[in-house]
Amino acid sequence: MRRTMVLIGLIVVAAGGGGCRPGGRTPVRSSPQPEAELARAMTQFRRGNFRGAQQQLQRLTFEFGRNQAELAQVRFYLAECYFQTGDRVTAANDFRKVADEFPTSEYAPLALLRAGDANLRLWRRAELDPTYGEIALATYQELAIRFPETDAAARARPHVVRLQNQFADKAYKNGLFYFKRRAWDSAIIYFKEVVANFPGSRRAPDALLRLVDTYRVIGYTPELQETCEHLRRFYPQAVDLNQTCPVSADTAGTRS
Repeated sequence: MRRTMVLIGLIVVAAGGGGCRPGGRTPVRSSPQPEAELARAMTQFRRGNFRGAQQQLQRLTFEFGRNQAELAQVRFYLAECYFQTGDRVTAANDFRKVADEFPTSEYAPLALLRAGDANLRLWRRAELDPTYGEIALATYQELAIRFPETDAAARARPHVVRLQNQFADKAYKNGLFYFKRRAWDSAIIYFKEVVANFPGSRRAPDALLRLVDTYRVIGYTPELQETCEHLRRFYPQAVDLNQTCPVSADTAGTRS
């Protein structure tokens, strides 16, 4: 009996004190602070480890409150990780959300720029569905309106010029297609689209010159005169302007 009690006592001691550290308590491992985790994620991002940074940033979206500045940073760089790993659709949507949900943060203009960039990358061929290109152009133009003095707006300007030229080229070629087939009304619609929507494009003066040619063929003298006046006023350096719009043509509506 005495031996049995000794054994029970040893078991109780082993169960209650086994593995205990000095002081009788097992230390609890503290979880990393979100700020420290964010710093590690940014280090991974700068090193080009976008997959690793993406995983850390995804966890951090639940660690910061909506009113904390760090959340805008987390969401922006998470979108950037999607962009860098080739998921441009998700990147475009997430950049857009950053700009809309954190409009006063330093990341808002950058997010608009990158949303435009992502849509521009998705528009691979100008002759196909122009939706992504149209969204990119609209996003860059929104950036110029909302944040005109920012570096992001300056970086977007060359993209705006490129897109406007691409859309103008597309409309101009459509106009030529109908012009050559003597579908005058359709040709006029496309040439006017170039002038109205992309007046700063390289195709704008060409479209006006072709409008003059079209009006001359169908005998629209007042429209011809008005278009020649517009050309002389706004595009005086247009190639073949004097040949297409000689003074006599403005008054008579025919080539001299």
